[in-house]
Amino acid sequence: MAIIKPFKGLRPPKEYAEQVACLPYDVMNTEEARKMAEGNDKSLLHITRSEIDLPEETDIHSKEVYDKAVENFKKFQQKGWLQYDEKPKYYIYAQTMNGKTQYGLVGAAAVDDYLNGVIKKHELTRPDKERDRMEHVKINDANMEPVFFTYPAVDEIDRIIQDVVESKDPEYDFVADDGFGHHFWVIEDNNTIQQLEQLFQTKVPYTYVADGHHRTAAAALVGKEKRDNNPNHTGDESYNYFLAVHFPDNQLHILDYNRVIKDLNGMTKEDLLEKLQKDFNVKEEGAEIYRPSRMHEFSMYIDGKWYSLGAKDHTYDDNDPIGVLDVTILSKYVLEKLFNITDLRRSKRIEFIGGIRGLGELKRRVDSGEMAVAFALYPVQMQQLIDIADSGEIMPPKTTWFEPKLRSGLVIHTLND
Repeated sequence: MAIIKPFKGLRPPKEYAEQVACLPYDVMNTEEARKMAEGNDKSLLHITRSEIDLPEETDIHSKEVYDKAVENFKKFQQKGWLQYDEKPKYYIYAQTMNGKTQYGLVGAAAVDDYLNGVIKKHELTRPDKERDRMEHVKINDANMEPVFFTYPAVDEIDRIIQDVVESKDPEYDFVADDGFGHHFWVIEDNNTIQQLEQLFQTKVPYTYVADGHHRTAAAALVGKEKRDNNPNHTGDESYNYFLAVHFPDNQLHILDYNRVIKDLNGMTKEDLLEKLQKDFNVKEEGAEIYRPSRMHEFSMYIDGKWYSLGAKDHTYDDNDPIGVLDVTILSKYVLEKLFNITDLRRSKRIEFIGGIRGLGELKRRVDSGEMAVAFALYPVQMQQLIDIADSGEIMPPKTTWFEPKLRSGLVIHTLND
């Protein structure tokens, strides 16, 4: 069963929360981070992307960057932009997008749960990214950014969270520049804290990494390393836990994750359309944006026109949690078979567009001549993600896109006791 502990959060005073809060480090590059933090010395990006305070040519994985993160982290605390709570607590972090609000419990997830498989994953991680975040966690002795977890919804947990939300004013409440609302409550009542901890231990058999596989792996590996290096290890140390926000599965919605390809691999448009017909029912839909309306339907944009592609029965296996996925169908029968793109992680001929940017972004990239063709997919469903994680399988790369992204900086979990 899942272990979710309250912790003594390090977080901004109410008047600084909106300035400190920022998007996760991995949804932007250095140039974008500089622009986001421009004119805001309180942005947590000065810690999570500390290269923005160094010369442009600085290697982002250099010692200077990690040292600058430590320096800035200390400065934030000295200036009072980050302050410790007096006792261990849980927190509620809610996000609003398009009029819909999802409520997550912020607590410290157990390193042991990750190592023992109670925390389940559905993506592979890259060692270089793990090492980068491990170094950042170790040198700051803190989990700066939360990971995004989900769990099978439990009515009793929902009711407790709803009671807190309805009975207390939020500690933080703001709309970010992307139009998404962020709301944050502090749970201080000891009985409520004990109830929540007990409910997770008795009612939640597993939790699932929705977004943040590299941060999760890095946090767990740092905890294990600290444990192995501590001859007086007891199991109660802060490093045995890491920062996570836990959302019930029935409140989450996965967006589509689409593909654009730079060239036609020597084919003409007519060649491509003809070859697609072997595995798909192809229909021209015209110049207006066409969005897939169900599983196993795709849309393709090329040369100013949209086409619907209905996968034929032989292209998928309903009894295989991976084989039934639309990303698997597209990869096997289009990307590999027709475009000779076999390694989605390393190929320079393909790029991925998160659904939050809309299908208009696919059209723009093709119309500009930057890309030759675009493919849009129907979003993966939450139950598919859970089924795959439960089966021990791994999803193909770039399968799920969650929005809104968790804002970093609303609360930090430190590893020193």
